[in-house]
Amino acid sequence: MARMQDKTFNCEKELTLSVIGGKWKMLILWHLGKEGTKRFGELKSLMPGITQRMLVNQLRELEDDLIVKRVVYPVVPPKVEYSLTKEGKTLLPILDSMYEWGKNYMENVINTPEDKTASMK
Repeated sequence: MARMQDKTFNCEKELTLSVIGGKWKMLILWHLGKEGTKRFGELKSLMPGITQRMLVNQLRELEDDLIVKRVVYPVVPPKVEYSLTKEGKTLLPILDSMYEWGKNYMENVINTPEDKTASMK
């Protein structure tokens, strides 16, 4: 939580976006929320294009913000699992709403012929 303590936010929305914003965090949260606990390699394979370094950084920030829990098992080779915390699970309705909005926007705006889009204005 130390990551957020020295920051000043103008409103709660800005804080929320600071916690879940960016290209990868919402995808990480989506997979952990919808599919459950995942190992690092599983998460990486679910997100083509993310680098190992970026995934590590995003997971560390989510862990520091108490959204993701990291469990290290004392075995060889090392086994580490990631899951949503109780606080992280409260983000699922927000992610569901964002998914629905994006789906509707894709269908009604992006995949709509230009002449129909012009008449929607």
